[in-house]
Amino acid sequence: MDSTLLKGLTVLEHLAASETPRGVSDLARSLDLTKSNVHRTLQTLVSAGYARATPAGTYECTLKLFELASSVLARIDVRQVAEPFMRALAEQTQETIHLSVLDKAEVIYLHKIESPHPVRAYSSIGGRAPAYCVASGKALLAYQEEALAHLPEGLQVHTSRTISSLDLLRRELEQVRIQGFAVNRGEWREGVCGLAAIVHDAMGRPGAAIGISGPADRLNPAALRRYSDVVVDAARSLSRALGYNPITLSSHHAPRAAQGHAPSGATAEFA
Repeated sequence: MDSTLLKGLTVLEHLAASETPRGVSDLARSLDLTKSNVHRTLQTLVSAGYARATPAGTYECTLKLFELASSVLARIDVRQVAEPFMRALAEQTQETIHLSVLDKAEVIYLHKIESPHPVRAYSSIGGRAPAYCVASGKALLAYQEEALAHLPEGLQVHTSRTISSLDLLRRELEQVRIQGFAVNRGEWREGVCGLAAIVHDAMGRPGAAIGISGPADRLNPAALRRYSDVVVDAARSLSRALGYNPITLSSHHAPRAAQGHAPSGATAEFA
C-alpha cells in the first residue's frame, strides 16, 4: 500500500466532508499527522486541482471531485437505463449484448447480457478492447475523433482483418457516421463479429455505444445486415430514454449524420 497516496486521499476526504474550509493545524490534529506532512499534501492537492487555498489561509475542495463523480454517475445511470433496451435487443438477436464507453483509445464494457447459445463471444464487464478493432469502439471513435490522438499511425494488427493504419480507420469512421452504425468483421478476435451504434445523452453528447457480438458463422454479412436496423433502433430508443431529442438541440450539438439512417445513395459494408 502506498502510504503517501493513502494520506493524500485521507486529507482529501476530510476536506470534502467538512462544511467549512480547514486549516493545516486543524487537519493535522484531526488526522494525527504532522503539520509539515499535511502542508505538503495540501500543496499537492492544490497543484493537482483538487483543492484551493482561501484568503484566510485555510483550504477547501474544488469542483474537480464533482466533475469526476458526475462522470461516474453518468455511466451508472446509462447502465441502469440501458438494461431493458439491452434485454429487448438480446431477445431479438439471441446474441451477446454490450454497453460500452470510450477511455482514451480503448472501450470499456460497462454492462453485458450473455447470449443463450453455448458458443458465444467472450468478454467481461469492466474488460477492455482496442476501440479501432471492435464495433462499439468504432461507433464511439466516429463521434469522438479526438481519441485518435492516442493511437499511433501504424495500428497494431490482431487478426488478418484488423485495420492497420489511421488513414484507413478515418475512412471507416466516416462510413460509420454515414450509415449510423459500426461493424466488426473479426478484427479483434478471429471468428468474432459485431455491430454497434452510438448512444447520445440529453445534451447530444455521444457517450456510449450499444451493440451485439457473436461468432462469425452466425453474425455473417447477411445477419449483420438484418440486425443493423434493430441495433440502431435500440441505440435511438436508449438515447431518447436518456433525454436526447435532436429536434430541440441546435445544429451545433447535433451529430454530423442522422443517427440510424444512411443518406440516400449510402451503402453499408458488411463483408
